Amino acid sequence: MRVIVRTVSELCITVGALIVLFVAYVLFWTGVRADSAMNDQIDQLHRQWSKGSARPVAVTKPERHRYGSAFAIMYIPRLGFTWNKPVLEGTGRDVLARGLAHYRGTARLGQTGNFAVAGHRRTYGDPFLDFPKLRPGDAVVLTDGTTWFTYRIDKGPYKTVPTDVEVIDPVPRKSGYTRPGRYLTLTTCDPEWGHSHRLIVWAHLDSTQSVEAGEPAALRR
Repeated sequence: MRVIVRTVSELCITVGALIVLFVAYVLFWTGVRADSAMNDQIDQLHRQWSKGSARPVAVTKPERHRYGSAFAIMYIPRLGFTWNKPVLEGTGRDVLARGLAHYRGTARLGQTGNFAVAGHRRTYGDPFLDFPKLRPGDAVVLTDGTTWFTYRIDKGPYKTVPTDVEVIDPVPRKSGYTRPGRYLTLTTCDPEWGHSHRLIVWAHLDSTQSVEAGEPAALRR
């Protein structure tokens, strides 16, 4: 009997240790790896742009970016003036583990339509951890290396279910927009440690300026 009790106790301790290790992996190690990956993506973009390989969106033929490639950097002052994340093409799990993910098939950055982007709320660097803090009027700024795009949030955070795919339509019905425009949609999971719902914000393109003109006003402290 004592042998059985000791064996069960040892199994419980082992299972408990494995659970703790798994939680540590999810909470810490995935975050470390994701932060490193995102920083690498941003560094690569800066190096690429410094070589003059970026081309203005307005004068290039619209084409799809290669899946998994980083093509822009996003800044959201409301989430902190040091908050900046790379935007990659596609929404696969491998992409979301390395940054924010652009929904394939939605508009390109700065173009007419809905430029839709997803990000993790928790794990993999917690890029959208403070998503609920976003408010109408907040700026969301992106750059492709040649142009700054400043979007202004009009509505959200709006809570919905994962099957509500209309939120990334060219003119999202629940956004309040009634005609085609240059829109931005950001999506993340809710609750913080779950995925039963989604949080959404919608924004419109407020202004653009050349990178050579310096940072937009929204990024100046």
